[in-house]
Amino acid sequence: MDTFIVSARKYRPSTFKSVVGQEALTTTLKNAIAGNKLAHAYLFSGPRGVGKTTCARIFAKTINCLDLTPDNESCNKCESCVAFNQQRSYNIHELDAASNNGVDDIRSLIDQVRIPPQIGKYKVYIIDEVHMLSQAAFNSFLKTLEEPPAHAIFILATTEKHKIIPTILSRCQVYDFNRINIADIVEHLLYVAQQEGVTTEPEALNVIAQKADGGMRDALSIFDQTASYTQGNITYKAVIENLNVLDYEYYFKLTDAILDGSVVECLLILNDILNRGFEGQYIISGVASHFRDLLVCKDSKTATLFEVGASIRDQYIETAKRCSNEFLYKAIEIANECDLNYRISKNRRLLLELTLIKLCQLQESPKEKEEKKSSIKTIEIPAAEKKTKIDSSEKVEVDSEDKKKPGHEKEIDRQSNHDEKSRTNTKTTVQSAEPSFKQNRKLEIQTEDSSSESVSINKQKKPSLNGMGVSLSSFRIKDEEKKEEKKESTTINGNNSFTEKELIAAWNEYADNLLKEPLLKNTMTLYQPKLISDVIFEVEVNTEINKEYLTSNSLSILTFLRSSVKNDDLTMTIKIAEGNAIKKPLTSREIFDEMSDSNQSLQRLSDELGLELN
Repeated sequence: MDTFIVSARKYRPSTFKSVVGQEALTTTLKNAIAGNKLAHAYLFSGPRGVGKTTCARIFAKTINCLDLTPDNESCNKCESCVAFNQQRSYNIHELDAASNNGVDDIRSLIDQVRIPPQIGKYKVYIIDEVHMLSQAAFNSFLKTLEEPPAHAIFILATTEKHKIIPTILSRCQVYDFNRINIADIVEHLLYVAQQEGVTTEPEALNVIAQKADGGMRDALSIFDQTASYTQGNITYKAVIENLNVLDYEYYFKLTDAILDGSVVECLLILNDILNRGFEGQYIISGVASHFRDLLVCKDSKTATLFEVGASIRDQYIETAKRCSNEFLYKAIEIANECDLNYRISKNRRLLLELTLIKLCQLQESPKEKEEKKSSIKTIEIPAAEKKTKIDSSEKVEVDSEDKKKPGHEKEIDRQSNHDEKSRTNTKTTVQSAEPSFKQNRKLEIQTEDSSSESVSINKQKKPSLNGMGVSLSSFRIKDEEKKEEKKESTTINGNNSFTEKELIAAWNEYADNLLKEPLLKNTMTLYQPKLISDVIFEVEVNTEINKEYLTSNSLSILTFLRSSVKNDDLTMTIKIAEGNAIKKPLTSREIFDEMSDSNQSLQRLSDELGLELN
């Protein structure tokens, strides 16, 4: 039986051309080799599985190749290349800094650097996971790294560049490797599948690429795992089942239920997902990403940013047509807020359910839409009649508004007495001048004497200028309703009776919320209110500064306290304690008046002698 080699090793790139997703870096390295402009130290940094160590090995093999190809690639035929491919090259040394991170290991490396290569031009030292070196090892390595022998080249590889000391970074050419995008991973997985004789679905490879999070090594490992699970037939359902990934269909079902305003259906779908073992935060973050993807698919220009299979993309585009931009903006905001509050929530399932209920309320249900349509009845009137009816209706409405004004009451009375006879049992008939409209019904505006009910009906059903069934009076009615709603929405706390204990509790509650105002919080904590009457309380402080703190914030304090004890008549008084009050110096007259009050003889003596104080 042949020994199985994992795809990450079997299909490891051997040339710069075969490296996936790092074209800019590989081109720079090839140009440096072509121009013979090689640095003595390189630092390759980036996420796991993006090709750092692989590029270091290819670079080391290429610079020692004895017969480069025209495109500056290794020939894989010379003695140096064959020795490297068979892992017996003495010119390339790899050191794992994770296990060899001491000073002695670095000193041993420095001793080897002095020996020139037997075959080839350079000795290349690849130090993987270099950030694991100790501080002493870094310091001992500094001098050699800065001025190595002409035949020595160092290539340092790390996933955490920020842990490397600046003195090391300044001595290296730094190359930052990017995460491999989903399209490149899918293309490479498709190539591996063809080589291995594995049948795949595009959607399945997209899920594997997304799960790999930009790492080709992780993607190939998942590919091998899934291929073993499916016995060489990788399908979308098999991948999501093996990787425990939430199916797109659940997100589409949730979206349909939310658009229909069906809270019950949303809760049932959530329960089904939770029963499958998915965590709540994973669900809500997936919902937020789902609405983001729908927003991206709203425009054909941004649809290319959504990296999924063609069939799933078409499904997203069709669903996006049913969603408005405002709905998607608000849905993303609500889902993201739930994601942020999930970890601190004590009842996490309830938080998820409330979030889904909020999402359902963003969209009007079909029943509500039908009710709104039924409530608005469009009156179709011939074109010739529209202008006449609008003019007459405006006149009626203007007259009704003028009647409300006090200054016009007498004039209206005189006009009504004068026109009463002429208006009684009469009606204004407006007919179309067009012959084709002779069969149409007549538009009648009756007077107040004949039918008051008809006037009110006409006001509600007057068509607008554009024929949409909205009258001019409807706008006035809506404005009046809004004003009434604003009046009704004004909070009235009332005149509820309360105790001093309740007042102190509300006082302390307000103080506890003053996190950004520590001085005011300390003042309110130090001095407690005392109820001196039913609605008046007193706060006695020791200093003028404390009095100023309370006085400047008295409005917000009273607003909160009135709301807490439900009494709008609550009043606060602030005074300084008598023992701590600063007394002003008394004048001579004030001193004499105090002395004369206690001894009246002083006043008589002053009067008899005619003494006056200056």
